[in-house]
Amino acid sequence: MDVIATGIPEVRIIKPRRFGDHRGFFSETYNSRTFAEAGIDRPFVQDNQSRSAAKGTVRGLHFQSPPFAQDKLIRVVRGSILDVAVDIRRDSPTFGRHVSVVLNVEEWNQLYIPAGFAHGFCTLEPDTEVLYKVTNFYSSDHDHGLLWNDPDLQIEWPVSLSDAVLSEKDQKHPRLKDLPAYF
Repeated sequence: MDVIATGIPEVRIIKPRRFGDHRGFFSETYNSRTFAEAGIDRPFVQDNQSRSAAKGTVRGLHFQSPPFAQDKLIRVVRGSILDVAVDIRRDSPTFGRHVSVVLNVEEWNQLYIPAGFAHGFCTLEPDTEVLYKVTNFYSSDHDHGLLWNDPDLQIEWPVSLSDAVLSEKDQKHPRLKDLPAYF
């Protein structure tokens, strides 16, 4: 398993190895010992899966506040996404900056995002499925969001506002400048 640095050191790309033959392939996508050796020693407690029917579906930018903050390990099992992590830690030197990575089946890459980041993605293909592990259980009282297209974030989404497929909830999140200090 390769661990690759991004522009924000705490956010990392994970590349599990695949072993293939005429039947297909085998891949160990998570191993707590291997992750701990890479400095990611967090207990994952819940797996989530989403399917997005349409290309241009935007989910996010989401996060949970303490004491239910979550680290996430995201991977794609069908299709592809532009995955985005925004640093919302007020005292961080990278506050307000983001990392964006294309995750897809062909590259078999994953993205590790620690607590203190808002997370979202945009599907690049129809019928895209995303799996992600989290380090804390879902809590509706601690579930928050950041406006996906906040101009101050300067995220280059691969979809226009008029073509984006969004939930009503994701259209109403605050901009970063109006977000309370959760972290």
